[in-house]
Amino acid sequence: MKRLWPRNAPILPDIPLRSLVSLPCVATYLDRILEHHRAVASADDRSLDALIEQALAVAEPRGFRLAIQSVDDDLMAVIAEVKRRSPSRGDLAVDLDPAETASAYVAGGAVCLSVLTDGEHFGGSAADLRSARASVPVPVLRKDFTVDARDVCDAALMGADAVLLIAAALDDSELADFMALAGELGLDALAEVHDEAELERVLVAGADIVGVNQRDLVTFEVDPDRARRVGASIPPGVERVAESGVRGPEDAGALYDAGFRAVLVGESLVTSGDRSGAVAALVAAGSAGAGAG
Repeated sequence: MKRLWPRNAPILPDIPLRSLVSLPCVATYLDRILEHHRAVASADDRSLDALIEQALAVAEPRGFRLAIQSVDDDLMAVIAEVKRRSPSRGDLAVDLDPAETASAYVAGGAVCLSVLTDGEHFGGSAADLRSARASVPVPVLRKDFTVDARDVCDAALMGADAVLLIAAALDDSELADFMALAGELGLDALAEVHDEAELERVLVAGADIVGVNQRDLVTFEVDPDRARRVGASIPPGVERVAESGVRGPEDAGALYDAGFRAVLVGESLVTSGDRSGAVAALVAAGSAGAGAG
């Protein structure tokens, strides 16, 4: 196998977050979460080489990007999220059963799952991901804050089919290296951006799935025009996913009209009294949206 990952590269350079990303000089929710994850990563003394070999030995991933592409043109691909809590909203469904939730999502037509594995801030775990994935046949994104090459390996080892790379959390070298490592392990990478500058960076790094997060990093408020604005610059051949602020079919239909064929939705689904029905309504929003514009 051709080696893409630079095995002798430094794993976690001691670089302040402010030198990696151009955010306003205030402490954002992302800063606080990343500070925690980088501290954990800096204390991780596991051998990267050994982790890569272990990750290469796991079962073949299910194909996250292929699942998004498989959806009919007049439907919306729904990536449904297993999410217990959030820093902004607090408890959402802390006692959910990951397997039951995943099964309900897939029964409604979800083509992929997203599972939070951050325990400190979102109440998730690797066990949640394993349980959800074992109950359904669709691919699963590990939704977490990837700050180290070992995080990519851990995603594969827990059974994930895709890994999240947040542009605002990583420098250009990390984006390219983690994306290459994910590819080597057979994982897809969802590159998350918030603006056009971040979009340019992830495209240079080789991203073929881009998620536009509509939530502002500083205020944590949702900007419903962000996906449409940034999405207009995503080139053909790159899958585009809208994240955050999708409250129901109307929002999904508007995003469909803006050129998005996939949405990643958590809070509105996990808090719904009918999770299967809520997913089904989003899936059908593609055909509804196509006639609404």
